[in-house]
Amino acid sequence: MPTVQDVAQRAGVSTATVSYVLNGTRFVSEVLRERVLAAVRELQYEPNAAARTLRSNRSATIGLLISDLQNPFFTEAIRGIEDFAQARGYTVILTNSGEDAVRESACLRALRARHVDGLIVAPAGGRYAELDELVAGRFPLVFLDRDVAGLNASAVMLDNQAAAYAAVNHLIELGHERVGMIAGRPPLSSTTERQAGYRRALHDAGVAIDETLMVTGGSTIDGGAAAADALLQRAARPTAMFIANNLMSIGAMMVIERHGLSVPGDMALVGFDDFAWADVLRPRLTTIAQPHYELGRAAAELLLDQVSGEAAVPRRVLLPGTLVIRDSSGAPEWRRVPVAGRARWS
Repeated sequence: MPTVQDVAQRAGVSTATVSYVLNGTRFVSEVLRERVLAAVRELQYEPNAAARTLRSNRSATIGLLISDLQNPFFTEAIRGIEDFAQARGYTVILTNSGEDAVRESACLRALRARHVDGLIVAPAGGRYAELDELVAGRFPLVFLDRDVAGLNASAVMLDNQAAAYAAVNHLIELGHERVGMIAGRPPLSSTTERQAGYRRALHDAGVAIDETLMVTGGSTIDGGAAAADALLQRAARPTAMFIANNLMSIGAMMVIERHGLSVPGDMALVGFDDFAWADVLRPRLTTIAQPHYELGRAAAELLLDQVSGEAAVPRRVLLPGTLVIRDSSGAPEWRRVPVAGRARWS
């Protein structure tokens, strides 16, 4: 059975460097880190996790609690988290709350029982005791995609307001003044931020805001279908819709077709969260693309900086999105338009 000395010899480094890489206790350059991890793979070295935990008071595992495994947004985000964590010698334990705060609380307790070194959480909604205890105890914690009002914790998210503004402004530039919005679940920070971007785009263009054109779709296909149906029942229905997540966009397109209307001829659409189906749907969906992988990677980096003691103060990271113009908005040509702004770390 290979030992840490064998790994060090194969990588051409000291045993201390091997320990730093596997335990994440000190900074090691990417070149040396890759050499150590390559040696670990070649020798099939398996450190004694229990002994390592006793020595360092760390488990070299992090917990990842996402809100909805069915949402394609999380696929690439999870990959970004795992790639960064594994390069630092950490294993990721994945759990899913199913957008249920009670289940989320139970998942957090289960992850803490596994002695994880830190947590990345895509919260399902509001505050509750377990989150308050984590923040009060300064346990390494990063919120992903959404944050929780009133909690002073690190968060990595899209600049949702700027992205929504760009989406709605695109429809306004195409001549639409009655732009409906299908929003996600009301408690979520991402929902309120996208609603704010929608409102600001209309206001800046001098377009009156009609509250009856703002509905919620619950962030699901069925919810998006029901919300689109409600908008189409309006006496003065919209000529365009901004739909605040990918699953709701699918439901909306199904209902629009069921009403005998065409996209974009009768109804222009812009969705949110670019995904593989967006280029397969007919018409192809104009949408806001999120940097899913980069969001996940940034969350893992921020968390492991906390675990190692390099980041004592909570930080908020906002990454910009991209407006991907395809057929559904009725634009004359396809193109990708970076949303104004840049990545912001604060």
